[in-house]
Amino acid sequence: MPEERTRPGPGQRARRVPLRRQIVPYAFLLPSGILFLLFGLIPIGAALVFSTLSGSVTIDPDFVGVGNYARLVSDPLFWEALRNTGVFTLGTVPVAMAGGLFLAVLLNRPLPGRAVFRTLLFAPMVASGVGVAVIMSWIFNGDYGVVNNALSAAGASRVPWLTSTTWAMPTVVLAVLWSRVGFCMVLYLAALQNIPESLREAAQLDGAGPWRRFRSVTWPLLAPTTFFLLIVNVVFSLQVFDLLFVLTGGGPGFATTVLIQFVYRAAFAQGNMGYASAAGVVLALILVLFTLLRFRASRKTEDVA
Repeated sequence: MPEERTRPGPGQRARRVPLRRQIVPYAFLLPSGILFLLFGLIPIGAALVFSTLSGSVTIDPDFVGVGNYARLVSDPLFWEALRNTGVFTLGTVPVAMAGGLFLAVLLNRPLPGRAVFRTLLFAPMVASGVGVAVIMSWIFNGDYGVVNNALSAAGASRVPWLTSTTWAMPTVVLAVLWSRVGFCMVLYLAALQNIPESLREAAQLDGAGPWRRFRSVTWPLLAPTTFFLLIVNVVFSLQVFDLLFVLTGGGPGFATTVLIQFVYRAAFAQGNMGYASAAGVVLALILVLFTLLRFRASRKTEDVA
């Protein structure tokens, strides 16, 4: 039972908590606080300041106020990168989560060799983005790729997977899904194994079929995992850089240039750190806005439930 606290009676003095016990909790928080300050608040503050400067911000910068943001609004490449980011996020997040859920439900059953399948499906997730990009560049190479060789053997024409503005983005999305589905599968699998089997058995005794048991029992209890995966996958998709950079370099043209690559190009290819900081601030605001909207939607769902 929890320890009951009593207020001091009349004439009694409240017992003072020793100073050491007051300091100890803050001492445990101090390392995390220092790391958050160094790698969170200071870079964010610096980006906000840099976004109001022009040029490299280290050699005679000029204060331009919101000039960099006004330039972003009139930059067609920025809007193309924003559109590509939206297409890439919509192409990866729902499919990765749906595929992960399907595989988790399938491999949660007593199937032969399911441990091997779980390992094989999760293996791409532990590979680096560069490694995944190199493997995918071999598979989808227009000259000697495995896919085109298979198409040629079947009598079909070869497809310029990575050099066509039509096929480059779907190929990139497919490469990301290959490494992302296993991650979603593992988290959904862990959530499924934490659901008491008695709940499904009770629903079955009430006459609920497999689909009704999943919709009314399993899916609602997976809501926290779904919420977490949605946020994490969106953040992953908005921040993915290495795989796209190695696989297509943002091309052909700007067909696969997403917002984070736009920031990289402005900062290191054009040397305009202020302009890149403004684009980075916009990217951060998109992340914050999406997270707040999703939190609000989740709270409404809980209130209705």
